[in-house]
Amino acid sequence: MTLSSQWIGAPIDVDSSFPQSNQDRGFDCHTRLEYGPGLGRTGTLHTAHGTISTPAFIPVGTKANVKALVPEMVRGLGAQAVLANAYHLYLQPGSDIVDEAGGLGSFMHWAGPTYTDSGGFQVLSLGAGFKKVLSAEFSGDADFKDPKLNKQAVKASRAVVDDEGVVFSSHIDGSKHRFSPEVSMRIQHELGSDIMFAFDELTSLLHPRSYQEESLERTHEWASQCLAIHRRLTQERVGKPYQQLWGVVQGAQYEDLRRIAARTLAEMNVDGQIFDGFGIGGALQKENLGTIVSWVSSELPEDRPRHLLGISEPDDLFRGVEAGADTFDCVNPSRVARNAAIYSPDGRFNITNARFKRDFTPLVEGCGCYTCTHYTRAYVHHLFKAKEILASTLTTIHNEWFTVRLVDAIRDSINTGEYSDFKEEMLGRFSGTQR
Repeated sequence: MTLSSQWIGAPIDVDSSFPQSNQDRGFDCHTRLEYGPGLGRTGTLHTAHGTISTPAFIPVGTKANVKALVPEMVRGLGAQAVLANAYHLYLQPGSDIVDEAGGLGSFMHWAGPTYTDSGGFQVLSLGAGFKKVLSAEFSGDADFKDPKLNKQAVKASRAVVDDEGVVFSSHIDGSKHRFSPEVSMRIQHELGSDIMFAFDELTSLLHPRSYQEESLERTHEWASQCLAIHRRLTQERVGKPYQQLWGVVQGAQYEDLRRIAARTLAEMNVDGQIFDGFGIGGALQKENLGTIVSWVSSELPEDRPRHLLGISEPDDLFRGVEAGADTFDCVNPSRVARNAAIYSPDGRFNITNARFKRDFTPLVEGCGCYTCTHYTRAYVHHLFKAKEILASTLTTIHNEWFTVRLVDAIRDSINTGEYSDFKEEMLGRFSGTQR
């Protein structure tokens, strides 16, 4: 049996414990991927609440919850860590409450490693009236060189961003707030995540190069401030587990800006405090993902991990791994699950289609997830038609399992030297070229 034919049915791990180590930071590189640009690798990422075998997909629990699931389910599908959102938890229930509860892991009953993002994306996309610009860009029909759209993007940014931080309105009640490096670091320290990200400015592909350069300088100044604040808060919060701070590499689709950003963050040192790892963020077109991540990875140090923000489609995961990314996160597996979209080795399908009404087979034949081993397509189809909450739970279990186990299988294929064959067979089947 080939690796690509068995990964979907990998055995369920229901152990509630997490791999532990004596280290609260650091990255060990294991097997190098001699494929593509030669930047891919497997490794072990150490955190205060356990280790993460990489490459790994990190499910998103935006508000301290992977929607529709309890943490035991998330662990059961094989997830090694979860990522929560600083912006949302700051607004509700408040980072101080999470801190009082003992940190994010204790608050949400998750024993393993946790990530939090800085809140920068949500501040701009949700709270600062920037969503129209982002929507135009990500819809795929934007003209990135249209002077009117370029001007709109810059105007939207200048209305809310200055050198001190970002002003935004809460999407919950419209109240005004300001995020800055100081605020973001304080929030994330109170949230108590094992891995947190420096506060950065989000730009879109619609922003002209002149603004990208200005924004990058501001992001690097904020990064330096974050290192200093992180060092101070770590010293002040005596007895708390060490929280890693990762810098975020911006620069849009400009090679020189991406490389400058990577080198700048890699070399940044504030009173002995350096970045423990790096996030690769910002705007990029899908077809350029591998190239851009390769630029960044080739400039970053080998002994520190790299996280690619907001990626989960199978072809993007392969591109990201080949380009040197170690971990990934994305809301998409759970988001599309709630809309009845099911991932399978043969592509995606919608379970509400009429043809599934009397289909008493699993969502995916041979899948080892809880949903596929206990329920049928006809039942899940019925749940959606009846608007039952359980529909979201069962489909989310499956989609998160699919994505987590796919990256696990990519890792295994690198370790066994079968990566090329696995990629060809898996993507060929998923895209339909082998049907």
